[in-house]
Amino acid sequence: MLYSSTMKQQCYLVAIYLNWLILVGGVGYLLFTHHYGFAITWLMALPLVMWVYLRVFPSISQAMGYGKVDDTPAPDAKGPEPQRNGAAVIVTLYTGLGCPFCPIVEKRLQALRESMNFKIEKIDVTLRPDILASRGIRAVPVIELGERRIQGNATTEQLADLILGKPALVS
Repeated sequence: MLYSSTMKQQCYLVAIYLNWLILVGGVGYLLFTHHYGFAITWLMALPLVMWVYLRVFPSISQAMGYGKVDDTPAPDAKGPEPQRNGAAVIVTLYTGLGCPFCPIVEKRLQALRESMNFKIEKIDVTLRPDILASRGIRAVPVIELGERRIQGNATTEQLADLILGKPALVS
């Protein structure tokens, strides 16, 4: 069952691939045209720009049309440890390199893990088309627990509800 989050706060992997293609293509073009200094600058500057973008994204997301990335805390996140058949619950987080929503969701999951005692399995699908095809993933972040899945930016409340097995509202 798929539970979607508010707005379209997700990164399509095609856009992530395009960003990395621009980086590699720019370096290749500059090397081909014998602009070695510019190639080195491009190779160092573009990842730095991407890093800065990921760091400031929460404050500029609304201006970019993604809406606010505010969190809704989970009121009962300190409930009993989620256990299924005596084994610890494993929450799978699918991420993509360069997605600004992935670190936000990962941080929220890490905070919940401290109070709810579950395991997080993080899988970067940037260069894993086999996972993409088998899971039907076209955008990240995706948070999965068994057959239930949240796609996109999820609040702490939505993540806690997923982990505790509560029914979620489908938007």
